[in-house]
Amino acid sequence: MLQGLVLLLGFQFAGELFARLLDLPIPGNVIGMAMLLVALAAGVVKQESISEAGELLLKYMALFFVPAGVGVMLYFELIAREWLPIIVGTVVSTFVVMAVTGWVEQLLGGDSD
Repeated sequence: MLQGLVLLLGFQFAGELFARLLDLPIPGNVIGMAMLLVALAAGVVKQESISEAGELLLKYMALFFVPAGVGVMLYFELIAREWLPIIVGTVVSTFVVMAVTGWVEQLLGGDSD
């Protein structure tokens, strides 16, 4: 499991380093996940080597939402004042994501008639 955690953190670090060195607008952890995906697809990293660490992180994933919950409690007054733009932005962005996802799926030939 330690090897898996080291691999996951190594790819995250590499992604962060890559994003900061090239001043990219993409978060480093997203770049690190893409690098890990490429390494898994190429067979450089075996799924078995990271599966135990991944399962551990998934098991305790609820803990990763604690900071967000604390942030909501900390800024509750601001959120209460600005509730309308927050709700509108959330609803509109949800529908935009659903529409774009459906459009891309149709574009890529997901129609199985």
